[in-house]
Amino acid sequence: MLKDYWQLTKPGVTFMVIISAFSGFYLGSGADINLWLLFHTLTGSWLVAAGTNALNQLIERDLDAKMKRTQKRPLPDGRLSVSEVAIFSITISLAGIIYLTVAANLLTGALAAATLLTYVFIYTPMKQRSHIATLIGAVPGALPAMGGWTAAQGEISAEAWILFTILFFWQLPHFLAIAWLYKDDYTRGGFPVLPAIDKQGVLTSWYVISNCMALIFVSLLPTMVGIAGKIYFIGAFFMGIYFLYSGIQLMRQRSNNAAKKLLRTSIVYLPVVLALMLMDKMP
Repeated sequence: MLKDYWQLTKPGVTFMVIISAFSGFYLGSGADINLWLLFHTLTGSWLVAAGTNALNQLIERDLDAKMKRTQKRPLPDGRLSVSEVAIFSITISLAGIIYLTVAANLLTGALAAATLLTYVFIYTPMKQRSHIATLIGAVPGALPAMGGWTAAQGEISAEAWILFTILFFWQLPHFLAIAWLYKDDYTRGGFPVLPAIDKQGVLTSWYVISNCMALIFVSLLPTMVGIAGKIYFIGAFFMGIYFLYSGIQLMRQRSNNAAKKLLRTSIVYLPVVLALMLMDKMP
């Protein structure tokens, strides 16, 4: 049962949330990092992310049962009941928001609440209606980095928006690569993802390329505003070109193999760029 509850939190997704929150906190801190505040920030961020993921599975349990990649999750497989998941997800979600509000500040708690509300009550129901939901879903996915920054700084500044924008544009090619690979499964589940609608893959490819190009530009802004140095600038530029190249390959080939390569590139891109930013942080 503990493994099932752990699975509800989507550990891979929550881990990326923690990395994003840590990056925002570290970049928003001065020379002396408040380790205790960092601990509180990451703990609260994990609770909210875990609860949000569990609530998503609670709402989509019937649709998950129709898809091969999700039908073995605890709810559609019957290993946990609706009431058990509801109590678990609501409890840790509210606990995380309250925790961040008290241990960090009101603004960080408000951003955590916005993350949950946007994901659960806007993105989740819209997934069944339009592929535009992908854009909506990128918002709560990008907010944890901003939350890390506000926990350290106490305000939303231009730098926080830059971190948000980098994560926003990264998510779109990343998810479209996943949607391409599992478009048949998404169709069975009733999710009109773009690759399932765009049979030839032309529009999907253009979406990927345009967002990769935007990502190249916004990823260079940390150096321009003084968050990171020249090493980061060079590294981010070449990683962005590599990401764009993978998108161009998807447009040229429009195949599952190209989508797999794009997905692998996206998985490599974000941790490398964030690591470069943290290592080349400007005082």
